[in-house]
Order: sequence, then structure tokens, then C-alpha cells
Amino acid sequence: MVSKEVVSQVQNAIKANSVFVASKTYCPYCQATLATFDQLGVKPYVLQLNTLQEGSEIQDYLRELTGQSTVPNIFINGEHIGGNSDLQELKSLDKLEKLLKL
Repeated sequence: MVSKEVVSQVQNAIKANSVFVASKTYCPYCQATLATFDQLGVKPYVLQLNTLQEGSEIQDYLRELTGQSTVPNIFINGEHIGGNSDLQELKSLDKLEKLLKL
């Protein structure tokens, strides 16, 4: 069971930031996602789940919210985008910059 505090923390982070990424420091797909945003000059709000005491609980809540159990778990303007492959597909279709309003 996910605590109300974690639900509130995640919902607030998604709403308050144009780009939210749930990540893990050792994940190569997360690193690729963050590099993509860096190339575009975008500074996402990042939660490194493996460095947080409540990291597994946050990941559980994101799974409940999105159906996605893996990282990176990406939201742009409050909309769930998916993972790194979804992000790269948006980029290759020239839809990412439009979504980011760049």
C-alpha cells in the first residue's frame, strides 16, 4: 500500500514541473533520457529512486498510476509519455520539441 504522503509528493512533482522523470542512477536508459533533455536545454525534475528511502514506494505508485513498472518514467506537462524508447520515438518523429514547447 502506497502512503498518502508518497501519492501527494509524486502528484505535486508531476504538476509543478514541465518535465518529471523517475530515474535510477545506474540505469543506462535513464542516462539516455537525461542526455536527450540536456541536448535540448531542458532541465527535468528528476527523482533518483535508488537514492531515496521511499524510492520503491514511489515506483509502486507510478506503476499504479501509469501501468509502467520500469524507469525512466517520464511525464511532460503532466502527461505520461512512457520510457526512454517512447521519448526517442517522439524525438525521431520531430514531436518532442513541440510537446516541450521549444
